[in-house]
Amino acid sequence: MNSPVARLRLRRLPLYLAAAVTVVVCLFPVYWMISTAFKPSKDIQSSNPQLFPQTWTLDHFERAVDADGFALFWRNSILVTLGAVLLALLVALGAAYAVARLRWRGRRQFMLMIFIAQMAPWESLIIPIYIISRDTNMLDRLPTLTLIYFMITLPFTVVVLRGFIGTIPPELEEAAQVDGCTRTGAFRRVAMPLLAPGLMATSLFGFITAWNEFAYANFLIIKQQDNRTLPVWLSSFQNTFGTDWGATMAASTLFALPALVIFLLLQRHVTSGFAAGAVKG
Repeated sequence: MNSPVARLRLRRLPLYLAAAVTVVVCLFPVYWMISTAFKPSKDIQSSNPQLFPQTWTLDHFERAVDADGFALFWRNSILVTLGAVLLALLVALGAAYAVARLRWRGRRQFMLMIFIAQMAPWESLIIPIYIISRDTNMLDRLPTLTLIYFMITLPFTVVVLRGFIGTIPPELEEAAQVDGCTRTGAFRRVAMPLLAPGLMATSLFGFITAWNEFAYANFLIIKQQDNRTLPVWLSSFQNTFGTDWGATMAASTLFALPALVIFLLLQRHVTSGFAAGAVKG
């Protein structure tokens, strides 16, 4: 009776093995980072590294927290990241609604430009962004970094929200308008609650993108110490005598915690949001 089920499982065994190998390959660097953060310095520098820590220590976390600018860099990263995400959601929501619900000349060309902007590599924009920031006296300012991260995350946010709005039947909003709501009121009362998974999915993408960005913050826009962000702070554990790997791994662990916590809290909505956003283009 169970032979068809057994044969099906046997055929799927290579897929299960491939999935297991993929998970191990992806998670092992994360495990090594966390385990190194708790290892004593003598074990980290040992010629025979151990897969599991023999002894545990919090000294590296203490050095990371006591490093110059720790609290200031956290504040800068949070302000820049949240500012870019909220601004991208606000602008993308209006643009996505206009593309998904309204009919106007140039709509297809507008979406084509959005796709082109999404595919453009960020590195190709470094020179023009630097020239614009220099000529407008916006170098070494956190609002400039916020605007750059907003620009980077905006195309993806528009594309996903546009697909998500397209899955919501327009008849729901039309019924609300018949009952006396304006177009804006119908969207706010009817469509917005249904957009929660899509908003969470795009918010998570924008948060991770802005939180992890290093090139613009370190090499281009921000030079003053008080305006730097956490990715730049991670490089402060390198000096002319080498790299403090224990403190670097402890700082990296602390740096990864916010994104991990947000993903775990939103993962259910994020999955449905990305799936729904990809249904209708």
